[in-house]
Amino acid sequence: MTDRTDTSADARAADVPATDAVAVVSPADAAAPQTDADARAAPRRSRSSATLATLGIVAFSLAVFVALWQAVVLVSGFPPFILPGPWTVAQRFARAWTDGTMWPHFSTTLVEVLLGFAIGATLALVIGVLLARSRLAEKLLSPYLVAAQATPVLALAPLIALWFGTGLLSKLVITSLIVFFPVAVATMVGLRSVDPRLLEMARSFRATGSQVIRRVEIPAALPVILGGMRVGVTLAVIGAIIGEWAGGDRGLGVLINISRGSLFDIPLMFATLTTLALLGVSLYLVMVLVERRLVGDR
Repeated sequence: MTDRTDTSADARAADVPATDAVAVVSPADAAAPQTDADARAAPRRSRSSATLATLGIVAFSLAVFVALWQAVVLVSGFPPFILPGPWTVAQRFARAWTDGTMWPHFSTTLVEVLLGFAIGATLALVIGVLLARSRLAEKLLSPYLVAAQATPVLALAPLIALWFGTGLLSKLVITSLIVFFPVAVATMVGLRSVDPRLLEMARSFRATGSQVIRRVEIPAALPVILGGMRVGVTLAVIGAIIGEWAGGDRGLGVLINISRGSLFDIPLMFATLTTLALLGVSLYLVMVLVERRLVGDR
């Protein structure tokens, strides 16, 4: 009798659905989601800490620079019309932006820089691809490219202003010319450093020449190309200023000449130089952000 009862109880237990069973979770399994979340959050905390550390270093170096600048002013005893102090320059910088002196010149230079960089970088990408894929093109064009780079743009600027006028076109020619060489060389070097196995794989899938360039070579060479563009975007600021010195009626380069010439406003000249430095740093940081977005941290 007892055996039959036990057998019936076992049979009823066997009929219970598996979903009704009580799941036993070990402490290690319970802690797993938290561990995964911590693992995902760790890189973000690391990047935030690195960013804060970088900002701290930049702020400290800037404070040291300003302190040294002020010390030189105090020790040398130069008057403000020769070497203004940082506080004098900061006041003139704020006044130039609030009274409308700086903005027309800044906007003109910004347009020249952005358009010149876009034109120069685009042409450099095309020529860089041509140089990387054709040894004949490299032999034919390289001497002229090196000669153009070796010739100071400051010496060519008056001729370019004479040929193209003193308007926007001459500024774009000068800026594109100074941007072209580093981006073209970076493109050529980057494309030639692509892993040959990637090219063999693309050819095994019967990719056309344009597909190999667009989908294999340029993505693989993108870090090197963007590195050249980081250099080019800062040189674009120099090119715009050189073009404005060669001829023009508006721009930060023109404002530098006016402030040190007819106005003899040296604090304004320093404020303009500060604006140029901030513009170059901002454009460089934009290129760094673009690079991180496209290729990640390196």
